[in-house]
Amino acid sequence: MEEVRASSAWVASRSAHVFVDSSGIEKVVETIKDSIPKVEWDFEGIHYFDNGPLTVQYLFVLDALNFCFWPDKDLSYDHLASGLKAALQNDKSVFDADRLQKYTGPQLRELLKWPRPLPLEDERVRLMHEIGHELERSFEGKASTLVESSGKSAGKLVALVTRHFPGFRDHSVYKGHQVFLYKRAQIFAADLWGAFKGEGYGEFNDVGSITIFADYIVPAVLRQLGVLRYSSALASIIEANSEIGPGSEEEVELRACSVYAVEKMRELIGTKSGKQVLSVELDLWLWSFGIKCPSLQHHRTLSIYY
Repeated sequence: MEEVRASSAWVASRSAHVFVDSSGIEKVVETIKDSIPKVEWDFEGIHYFDNGPLTVQYLFVLDALNFCFWPDKDLSYDHLASGLKAALQNDKSVFDADRLQKYTGPQLRELLKWPRPLPLEDERVRLMHEIGHELERSFEGKASTLVESSGKSAGKLVALVTRHFPGFRDHSVYKGHQVFLYKRAQIFAADLWGAFKGEGYGEFNDVGSITIFADYIVPAVLRQLGVLRYSSALASIIEANSEIGPGSEEEVELRACSVYAVEKMRELIGTKSGKQVLSVELDLWLWSFGIKCPSLQHHRTLSIYY
């Protein structure tokens, strides 16, 4: 994750469309530094949890498919999580590696009980095939074996996931420089940590190395809080609900500057309060803040990475 931090800082230092506002960071940190809002992972409601390997398999499939809901105004992460949960409760073999390799778009829709084609449906099916094939080839068909191979290191787990599963390689090239963001690979580690409460499959000795998960919601929240500022041109594009191309300068800056800004927030909280806060905790707070603001306008990019 140091590559994520370093490359995000590199983008932030050269950004032409998104700007990190130090005074905005100061104001937000002053407000929350003494009582970082704690937001619990919800594994009682929409998620499957049995405290064992099947939960790990569920989370890996969930995080392989956890991207790009906005083109369908009725679709959300909750539909994906609860739909996969219901499918697994109905059939414990539904995410076996050999079955993952055979799903079609209509079959995925049937699993989720979704009445129409999913956004980027072909990509979602391709990624199911990819994880099924590689789990079977290298990890005995089990995501739990993948996690055990990490030796209780979130950093090693992210490296393993991105090495073995190309669909998790969340890279961009910005002004000739490679940028690493790894949203879905990092959120897999964070989901394990949250679901298992830091024990068993969720025990990592370096959970503090995880950064935020650069998506649609976090940049919009940071902008509303005054931590990020946009150029007038970018603001106009977002306010018009126009699409921004994946890998474009604007899109990379939105995500990388979000990572950099929250790292600065985390460091300042530590300086002011003497307390260490995890980036993953700040991300969960920002995301929860965002979903409570239905009028929040986020950027629109068709991407498999978030």
